Amino acid sequence: AGAPGAAPVRAQEQAFAPRFMSLQADEVNVRAGPGTRYPIGWVFRRRGLPVEAIGRFENWVQVRDSEGDTGWVYRNLLSSARTAIVFAAVQNLYRRPRADSTILLKAEPGVVVRVMACEGLWCEVEVAEVRAFIPRAGLWGVTRDETFP
Repeated sequence: AGAPGAAPVRAQEQAFAPRFMSLQADEVNVRAGPGTRYPIGWVFRRRGLPVEAIGRFENWVQVRDSEGDTGWVYRNLLSSARTAIVFAAVQNLYRRPRADSTILLKAEPGVVVRVMACEGLWCEVEVAEVRAFIPRAGLWGVTRDETFP
């Protein structure tokens, strides 16, 4: 389908290595297709929110949010800065990457954290000016097996 007169998205131009990114602006329009001629499906209103980039067409990136909804965002409104959302349940944030370490904070579902590094089952994050470790399984915005920086 798509908007009348809009260029079709060809599969070869959409080839893209999926990766997580974050929103660079306080308000980001998410469109039904890659261009301003496509209708706005919804608006993100939270700078730093993680999204999964799953496709590309010219200056537009197809994204998926933590609820599985997809749409198109103008590339300049995205950042490569890594963030994640605390997912499903309250998560303990620890001083060290061990469950028997001191708990520094508790984070509720929906809290956005800055991801500093991930290795094995743990990610080092920053939230409320505190650096701590959280089990990778408690986050949406990192894959199960990626290691970084």
